[in-house]
Amino acid sequence: MTMNGARSLLRTLVDHDVDVCFANPGTSEMHFVAALDDEPRMRAVLGLFEGVVTGAADGYARMTGRPAATLLHLGPGLGNGIANLHNARRAHVPMINIVGDHATYHQALDAPLQSDIETLAANVSGWVRRSGSTDALARDTADAVVAARTPPGEIATLILPADVSWGEGGQTVARQPFDRPLAPDLATIEAAAKILCSGEPSAILVGNDIMRDELSLALLDAVAASTGSKVLAEVFPTRIRRGAGIAAADRLAYLAEFAAMQLDGLRHLILLGAQSPVTFFAYPGKASDLVPDGCDVHVVTDVREDGPEAVEALADAVGVTVADARLAPSSRSDRPTGELTGAALAAAVSATLPEDAIVVDEAQTGGIWASPATAGCPPHDWLTLTGGSIGFGMPCATGAAVACPDRPVINLQADGSAMYTAQALWTQAREGLDVTTVIFANRSYAILNMELSRVGVESPGPIAKSMLDLTGPELDFVALARGMGVPAVRPEDADSFTAALERAAAEPGPHLIEAVIPSGF
Repeated sequence: MTMNGARSLLRTLVDHDVDVCFANPGTSEMHFVAALDDEPRMRAVLGLFEGVVTGAADGYARMTGRPAATLLHLGPGLGNGIANLHNARRAHVPMINIVGDHATYHQALDAPLQSDIETLAANVSGWVRRSGSTDALARDTADAVVAARTPPGEIATLILPADVSWGEGGQTVARQPFDRPLAPDLATIEAAAKILCSGEPSAILVGNDIMRDELSLALLDAVAASTGSKVLAEVFPTRIRRGAGIAAADRLAYLAEFAAMQLDGLRHLILLGAQSPVTFFAYPGKASDLVPDGCDVHVVTDVREDGPEAVEALADAVGVTVADARLAPSSRSDRPTGELTGAALAAAVSATLPEDAIVVDEAQTGGIWASPATAGCPPHDWLTLTGGSIGFGMPCATGAAVACPDRPVINLQADGSAMYTAQALWTQAREGLDVTTVIFANRSYAILNMELSRVGVESPGPIAKSMLDLTGPELDFVALARGMGVPAVRPEDADSFTAALERAAAEPGPHLIEAVIPSGF
């Protein structure tokens, strides 16, 4: 069968298990758009901004372990999506960006949308290629999928000139094999076990694929219980499996002062798929490296290696089993009453969280109580802001809901960062996704008010303060949500907020609940 390039590309994607495409297309991508009708195996999901598209692909990959495709329009479209591509790169998730470009013969004319796509893509991609001909496009596409699925996961960007897409002569290629994670080094694991059993103060810092694996968490806790060490997770893990009956790992604190307390006195820090800890930012007169003086750092596995396999080997070397693990007890907060505060919102989420929910956390300062309050809730997954680039929560929740249509998604969302990618609500309504968005509306960039003093600004003036204030006018998320087809309410107290959560859980489709809370902690 004769195919143009776009049909060849789509067929190759779905033949390699890439069957969802989050898209914001333009003129250069019209043949790709037209070809979607000829490939019913591909689900196309429209986003009204490229940051929604890339963030949704991130959330999808976090929950499935498989890449989605994105369809982006030229360099500016890619540029609009880069913030959430940064988060996805830090999350080590697989993703395939299809970036349309001008026809090959048009590029020399320097048309208004001409740009250096390769340079833009290189900042957030582990693999970049410009397809040069229609007959090579299927092979280029297959290579992109293989690159994206190279452990632990890469962002692969395939640049698609318009004439390569519309040209005839598209080919098919055989399904390509995917690489498996590298096997961990057993000698290194044995050495780590001896350190942990030495009695010297030690901690295991965990990242990669371990935090979403219940067996790995249980075995690590058993190791910690047996050796007197402790298990810590990175500040913002990609995905955490947590809740009643699951062994817990405390996350390293965002604030350097608290993280230093968690690490204080250590003689050894064992890294399993994690980076050696550093502060998020530099601060005048303070150290950027969080490893305490006199502490040796031991890299046992990196993100390319099989984390669960390494944990099993470490538990064998220490001589423990899952029976030795300390599992989180079942507990929920009481239903809150009275004033709406960050603590009350956390208690309400704890009291109502459905079993097997997916929580996407971008609540920032208003949500600091949410994670500890839900530690004993029914088992659930928790997704976090891996790269620190805000505007992640709503798109990530959208992608997670596409990935897991049978699971409820709760998006704990700060108001300031919500405004970066609020268009995700429209996609949630269009697709009928089961996402409940909770807006923590403290009417400010509260974390930056705190950071002013931490970087040494003692007495900010009125102009400086106004840059961190979200009033005058106040944002109305109820009106914004309803304008994009999402039912929304603004409860006045903790009782009505809890009832709104319960209604949202009982009704299909997306919902938004705006909770106005005091600014700060």
